[in-house]
Amino acid sequence: MTGHPTSARARRLRTPRGEFAAVDVPTAPGVTPRGVALLLPGYTGSKEDFALIQEPLAARGYRTVAVDGRGQYESDGPADDESAYAQEELARDVLAQAEALGTPVHLVGHSLGGQIARAAVILDHTPFRSLTLMSSGPGRISVSQEQRVKLLRDALAVMSMAECWQAILAMGPPEEVGGPARGIGGPELLRNRWLGTKPAQLLATGRQLCSEPDRVDELAAVPLPFHVLSGERDDTWPVPDLDEMARRLGAHRTVIDGAEHSPAADRPAPTARALAGFWDGLPPAGAVS
Repeated sequence: MTGHPTSARARRLRTPRGEFAAVDVPTAPGVTPRGVALLLPGYTGSKEDFALIQEPLAARGYRTVAVDGRGQYESDGPADDESAYAQEELARDVLAQAEALGTPVHLVGHSLGGQIARAAVILDHTPFRSLTLMSSGPGRISVSQEQRVKLLRDALAVMSMAECWQAILAMGPPEEVGGPARGIGGPELLRNRWLGTKPAQLLATGRQLCSEPDRVDELAAVPLPFHVLSGERDDTWPVPDLDEMARRLGAHRTVIDGAEHSPAADRPAPTARALAGFWDGLPPAGAVS
């Protein structure tokens, strides 16, 4: 649990679609509970990428549950069956996770996790109170990141996960996932989560990132409050594209100064304030707008 708040509890989130590794941080003692948030990591990422924002959110009254998706780090999944990682399958996992928490949740998806979150709320918005897309854009990733993902997919076709790890040390993971590399758990965690992630998950979700269509109009039809949050620089989706997506969604928009693709790791304090501020401004659960 290196890098996690002292109140964090590692657990298995049990659902009808399987068990998912989670880090559950309750509301801070003496603070009035204000809600629950489900946090979804990005490509080559894990639940640990949210570690630095969970305690500040607990202090604001929010319980947070960060999860590893199917086949990601400490959540099990098939090693060779890419069909298990089709976007709709992963989206239905998110619906099951939300239902298992027993209350409508604020959904936060970072990067790839944002696109999976989007697919989940398009399928069924009722388990959710809001959706925050964190450094997650309207469609496919940038050409430069596509090239990096394709290099990784080519390597996975001919190399073991351990051999690919050596290439990642030289190249850096696609999407510039920043958590452990910036001190959350250190290099050992980064290596362990890479070796724990299933190759089929990386191959299937890498293809999704390189081919995802623009679904913003579909999402805009969903009756949920939206929040688009990003750093001031992003190589995966240009910031002007994120600005335009927020406009199309009628979303609350936050740009975190000094952050890049991983705001929760780059600038955790202002990122947590932005999330809690957005949630605080929403009508109470069950209120009629």
